[in-house]
Amino acid sequence: MPATVVVGTQWGDEGKGKLTDLVARDMQLVVRYQGGHNAGHTLVVDGQSFALQLIPSGVLYDHITPVIGNGVVVDPVVMLAEIDTLESRGVDCSKLKVSGNAHLILPYHQELDRLIERHLGKNKLGTTKRGIGPTYADKASRVGLRVQDLLDPEIFREKLSAVLAEKNLVLAKVYNRLGFDADEMADRYLSEIAPRVAPYVADTVTLLHESLESGGNILLEGAQATFLDLDHGTYPFVTSSNPIAGGACVGAGIGPRYIDRVIGIAKAYVTRVGSGPMPTELLDETGDRIVDLGHEYGVNTKRRRRPGWFDAVMLRHAVRLNSLSELAITKLDILDTFDELKVCVAYDVDGVRHDHLPYHQSDLFKATPIYETFPGWNCDLSEVRDRSELPANAVTYLEFLQDQVGVPIGFVGTGPGRDQYLEFNS
Repeated sequence: MPATVVVGTQWGDEGKGKLTDLVARDMQLVVRYQGGHNAGHTLVVDGQSFALQLIPSGVLYDHITPVIGNGVVVDPVVMLAEIDTLESRGVDCSKLKVSGNAHLILPYHQELDRLIERHLGKNKLGTTKRGIGPTYADKASRVGLRVQDLLDPEIFREKLSAVLAEKNLVLAKVYNRLGFDADEMADRYLSEIAPRVAPYVADTVTLLHESLESGGNILLEGAQATFLDLDHGTYPFVTSSNPIAGGACVGAGIGPRYIDRVIGIAKAYVTRVGSGPMPTELLDETGDRIVDLGHEYGVNTKRRRRPGWFDAVMLRHAVRLNSLSELAITKLDILDTFDELKVCVAYDVDGVRHDHLPYHQSDLFKATPIYETFPGWNCDLSEVRDRSELPANAVTYLEFLQDQVGVPIGFVGTGPGRDQYLEFNS
């Protein structure tokens, strides 16, 4: 089992951190391959809650080397603050490795992110305003600064001066804002930040391949989810990178032949943050109840998530895009007190049934869910650790989801704790 990918199959917030933490027990390296600190992962260990933004979930294991891959965009200030917080709570971060090829999020990226979103008005994308999009844009435009540039003061100053000459013009002429002083920013980053970042910088591609060649197991961890993918998500309400399993190869620097397991994570219902189409969205008391029971607020942003019933149409598409080998269903316990549950099995678009995701965005906005309804189980699943202990209605619900998407369910989450799960098909 050389490489395993853990990928979200909905719009994020599926519980990838917990699943990654569970699977990581058998791994030597855990690698973040895309995204930035706009996606939070929450882990509960021995009653303690850890909210991770940028550091890979495997950091909580002593035997694991956590790796931030080249496909990630890194705010070094946030990374160092997260390291400080973890170490103050007894978590050793000394093994952390950061790709020298990862791009840096700098203050002008965050300022532009805020301004662009504000000027979009009602057409805003719902970004976290963390500078993620502008950083990836600079990467594609080949004007970005990378982590390795922090190790070469002359290069850092030269690149920063060149890019700020253009960014400051945009800030002044388009947004009527003051620009940034290149020398001042360079002095701060080179004197305060670079010395602390330097010990973590590594050739992560070589590190991964040496581990694979020696028989090691690697876990590749996506930050967001399938339907936030830049190419395959509900564009333009997406992230600026590729969270799907194929993105792991590019963002970590390994070839696809090394990957032999792809685990898709899905909640037992659906949530979404920000704008964009969501066919099963619940704008009623049932939705409010899911939000309250599931504590559906962003780990980093604290924004309320939009709730909805499970969408099997989405999951079928996610299975195709990611070549999923198995599913993990999280937060089943949140549905414990519902008398009935619904699963969307198809969409109605202008009187036409769609069993698969419509390719045209306008159709997705107009889609009306076609539901199958199931009785709830009305009992507490938080102590359930074995399939045989599940109530019959919960088994029926899970088996239906499994049959709908054509992929076996491996893990089922029954609470936020590290040990609150069961193996459904062991």
